[in-house]
Amino acid sequence: MNYTDINQRIEEIKATPLKNMNESEVYRFILNCIDLTTLEGSDNEQKINDLCHTALSFAATGKNVKNPSAVCVYPPFVAQAKRLLAGSDTRVASVAGAFPSGQSPIEIKVAEVSYAVNEGADEIDMVISRGKFLEGKYEEVGSEIRAIKKACKNAKLKVILETGELQTPENIYKASRIAIEAGADFIKTSTGKIAVNATPEAFIVMLDAIADYHRETGKMVGIKAAGGISDPETALVYVKLVENVLGDAWLNNQYFRIGASRLAKKLPL
Repeated sequence: MNYTDINQRIEEIKATPLKNMNESEVYRFILNCIDLTTLEGSDNEQKINDLCHTALSFAATGKNVKNPSAVCVYPPFVAQAKRLLAGSDTRVASVAGAFPSGQSPIEIKVAEVSYAVNEGADEIDMVISRGKFLEGKYEEVGSEIRAIKKACKNAKLKVILETGELQTPENIYKASRIAIEAGADFIKTSTGKIAVNATPEAFIVMLDAIADYHRETGKMVGIKAAGGISDPETALVYVKLVENVLGDAWLNNQYFRIGASRLAKKLPL
């Protein structure tokens, strides 16, 4: 892939109006694609209660909006979130598998994923072993993803690349393909725990990888932007990128997500 023109591509897409949504529609759409997230060492039962209450509050406003797609929590809080969200369309996602570093033996990663799934997680957000990837141990990275995918059972698997640590567009593309071919239901930009999180530059490379895979196989893989997306204008850029690179079929929360903790309440609904 040649990415010398990546910034020009992005600027052209940003300047392009959305094809099928007006301003109010796109912000309602963004809300329904958010994974409302709390991933802090200070998380506790009250914070999870508040998060789930917030997630369920939007549809209750009578403004013709749907609630966020999921809440994303650490494994000890999965059962609580599952109970609080019972009967709603909002799923429970859990980071697992040595989030955010990825630095644990695969047996430990699989055990944590299995725990979260057994507690009721609908989705698992794992992170790849960036150190192994940068050493060129690509088969080992893919093997770990396959093992975690198996542990997910019926839960969806989002594979975080931590693009801010992958250094080049070529690495981001290769990591995307490894994750997709190992069974990822989504590929995701970032943990939100390092200095460089989601960027349009990394995101468009990931979109290209998904588009290429779809052309080759006919299979659709989802994408999630996460980390640093805290205002409506930034979120809109990611919607435009998805629409222009992948098309309308990806413009739903089955295939597009935004991981955010502050964005939802800032949307002009």
